[in-house]
Amino acid sequence: MAPATEFQGSFLSRISIRRNQIISMDVNHEQELEELDYLQKHVSDRFSELISPPPDTTEAPSSQPSDPILSIPWLQNLLDVFVSCETEFKGVLLSTVQISRSPSLERVLTEMLDRILKALDLCNAVVNGVDSVRQSRRLAEIAVTALKQRPLCDGSVRRAKRALASLIVGLNGDVKDRSNGSSSSSNKRTTSRSWSFGQRSNVTVVGGGGSSGHVSKNWSATKQIQGMVANLVLPRGAEATGAAMQVYIMSSVMALVMWVLVAAVPCQTSNVLVAPLQLPKHQSWASAAVNIQEKVGEEMKRKEKRFGCGGGGCGGLMEEMQRMEKIGLSLLEFTERFRFPAEEAEAEEVAEKVDEMDEICRGMEVGLEDLQRQVRAVFHRLVRSRLEIVSVLEQTHAI
Repeated sequence: MAPATEFQGSFLSRISIRRNQIISMDVNHEQELEELDYLQKHVSDRFSELISPPPDTTEAPSSQPSDPILSIPWLQNLLDVFVSCETEFKGVLLSTVQISRSPSLERVLTEMLDRILKALDLCNAVVNGVDSVRQSRRLAEIAVTALKQRPLCDGSVRRAKRALASLIVGLNGDVKDRSNGSSSSSNKRTTSRSWSFGQRSNVTVVGGGGSSGHVSKNWSATKQIQGMVANLVLPRGAEATGAAMQVYIMSSVMALVMWVLVAAVPCQTSNVLVAPLQLPKHQSWASAAVNIQEKVGEEMKRKEKRFGCGGGGCGGLMEEMQRMEKIGLSLLEFTERFRFPAEEAEAEEVAEKVDEMDEICRGMEVGLEDLQRQVRAVFHRLVRSRLEIVSVLEQTHAI
């Protein structure tokens, strides 16, 4: 029989090991909470900047207003925010994986891999959608050049009228061609190329630049977004404080950003969801995102009311496109009633609108190129992120 002292020592050793395990679990849980709080605060702060930019603290504060929502500069800021949140998410996730033993981690990360594939599809659609916006800008430039001719004659007005009619149809396919009152759906410009990665791991294709890919008639940006949020459920219980919540937050951010891009840029889609998902308004990180979602939804409803694009909203909500559309409609009405020579007062009013259209075109020339380049950069970043998440899954299997 073992001496009593040996038994007592063995018993005390087991108690000590158990105590250390409990302490380690507490420390790990506390670290998980800290990582989650950090990510939530970062997402909240960055999205808040999109709604209420911080005041200029320089000695000479800028008097310029903040970028209008859905304008090209605002969309570029949105992509910057996405990249920033995605960077912090990966840092937090990699830290959490080292301490987490959550059985749900593999499931939520696998679901996220599928969401990233859909986001890659959407990036391609947006890149090509920007090309259709460029075509609209070129039509606007033709009209501007024609209406700047002096003296304004019938020939110049007819050229402007043809360009403006095509412009309006290109900006909104549901609008009737006002030059003849007939539908011009055959001239409707949509994204001509899209890619659907499905379950394939080869994601090296990126839209634009002469790339080619398989186009499915059944593919739509709306379906991709619906697929991204189909199984996106707010974690409950113990999962609400661990890696599952981190994945939920980043997945929500990704779905929201892709939805906004599809709403702003004409893509291969029949309609756009009024809201991509029900964000938890009671959580601090989601409040600013909910605000953005609601503002974009309001823009959709306004356009739907003007043009009757049913099914949950209209695409092509880019602020510059909407301004171009409004001015284009006004100028088109002018070309329809024009009689040579134009009245002086009306000619001056038209000249002001032509100058405004010209300013929009010049701003879009550089802005669209930068936006397209930025979307491509997000595409390649998501490809790298997907590889990193696959690596994280391999780590969880090895634990």
